[in-house]
Amino acid sequence: MNQRLSCLHKLVSRDECFVGRDVPGLVNRAWLFQAAFLALLLLEGFCSRGQTIAQWTFETSQPRGSATGNWFTNISAEVGAGTASVFHNVNRGVFSPPGNGSAHSLSSSNWAVGDFYQFALSTSGYSKIGLTFDIASSGNGPGTVQLQYSLNGTSFSNIGSSQPILVNGSPNPFWNTTTYNPIFTMTYDLSAIADLDNADTVYFRLVDPSTGSAAGGSVAPTGTEIVDNFTVSIVPEPRNLPLLAGLLMLARIFHSSNFRKSSPAFSAPRTGSR
Repeated sequence: MNQRLSCLHKLVSRDECFVGRDVPGLVNRAWLFQAAFLALLLLEGFCSRGQTIAQWTFETSQPRGSATGNWFTNISAEVGAGTASVFHNVNRGVFSPPGNGSAHSLSSSNWAVGDFYQFALSTSGYSKIGLTFDIASSGNGPGTVQLQYSLNGTSFSNIGSSQPILVNGSPNPFWNTTTYNPIFTMTYDLSAIADLDNADTVYFRLVDPSTGSAAGGSVAPTGTEIVDNFTVSIVPEPRNLPLLAGLLMLARIFHSSNFRKSSPAFSAPRTGSR
């Protein structure tokens, strides 16, 4: 950033040398450099990335096996700290097939209304929480998903309305180990939910709310729902320094423009006898 600000200073100084001189080519070139640099500053300010609190990619945990009772649990986060679990009203196996552009994901079958994936973590020390995950179903797997949250693991609240789940396969791309496809990604800005800020434990659930399947029929016992890259993070905010530098530069450009319009062109004195 110091190097960029130094560059900004040089560009502004160069433009000042051109003010009032009849050198339009040089002035236009300086303005072009300034406009391009301003765009880069503003872009950096708005494209800052939020910090990841916890993330489940399932690349290390690779969950698979039979559930104990109704639960399959103790799936550790690959980034940060947290535990994921699977709940089914009827016992069923858990699998780790190819993800959305990765080798592993979380999948299970025999879905019924009220079954869910759960992700528990702490947001202590964090605020303005955001959430993103990849989700898909087989044609006879769940057709919608309802996101919920809780602070005690017992009483859950819906976040928005249920959302449709795309079929993993025709007419959509199949999940595979090499190609990420953004059509399967769901993103939530939860910064307005103050309960999620600085909480000892937050529980998120992806709940099956209906019997409808992803292909339009009814969910079947063999139907699967797949989740990958479940990520809890801080909603990114603009970085103040690039924005401030960009705004100052914008003001300088307008100031120079107004100066040129209001000031007569400077002419160098002629030499020699009259």
